[in-house]
Amino acid sequence: MTLIPATATEMMTIASARLLRNGQVCFVGIGLPSTAANLARLTHAPDIVLIYESGPIGAKPNVLPLSIGDGDLADTADTVVSTPEIFRYWLQGGRVDIGFLGAAQIDRFANINTTVIGSYAKPKTRLPGAGGAPEIASSARDVLIILRQSRRTFVNKLDFLTSIGFGEGGDHRKRLGLPGNGPRAVVTDLCIFEPDPSTREMTVTSLHEGITRDQVIAATGWPVRFAEGVSSISAATETELSTLRDLERRTLIAHGVITGDSI
Repeated sequence: MTLIPATATEMMTIASARLLRNGQVCFVGIGLPSTAANLARLTHAPDIVLIYESGPIGAKPNVLPLSIGDGDLADTADTVVSTPEIFRYWLQGGRVDIGFLGAAQIDRFANINTTVIGSYAKPKTRLPGAGGAPEIASSARDVLIILRQSRRTFVNKLDFLTSIGFGEGGDHRKRLGLPGNGPRAVVTDLCIFEPDPSTREMTVTSLHEGITRDQVIAATGWPVRFAEGVSSISAATETELSTLRDLERRTLIAHGVITGDSI
């Protein structure tokens, strides 16, 4: 059976999953990061170790968790430890290869906001908040960020800085004494950004199939930089797409959104 082509969100998830390697220790955020990380585990990275901040280590959920407190994470984990141990021993101890985060807003240096839209005192929207993201952004060896791209999310100035990327750019992380390398890539439904080696500004290195530079520029709140030789992101394979759709379908059934005989 020929599969319906991947949607923009599916391609964003698949492109993110491809950036994870087998055997890595990955500190996973809920939502799109969890979807991409579990897709990687179910395809090319079966031995990836997924950590959630509630304490599961080596979680292998059959469906996507509703929150970090979802019981399926603990039930399928190799072990469960306390939250302080997750942060102090694993994350701050340098044992996390990659932190995988989402965001509501991001700026050109990959600093992110998950706290408020508008002023902090009188916000237009109160967001879920920081959770463990500031510590993950600071201490994980590398960081991946995934979010849909628009001028509302890719902003010239954050409404609130929740978690640091490269701060003011350049060697700002080093001057702050942060142990992690910072964001390795930002994956969107249009493209992939990677930090410039010198300025650390997010630079477009790859475009999704059918996406133009003008579309990226129109969806970004700062003047976009493009790398020399911008590449095209490979289309989803049948395995990637069918695995992702099966995972999301199982999740909808498990959470009562659809029934098992729904199309």
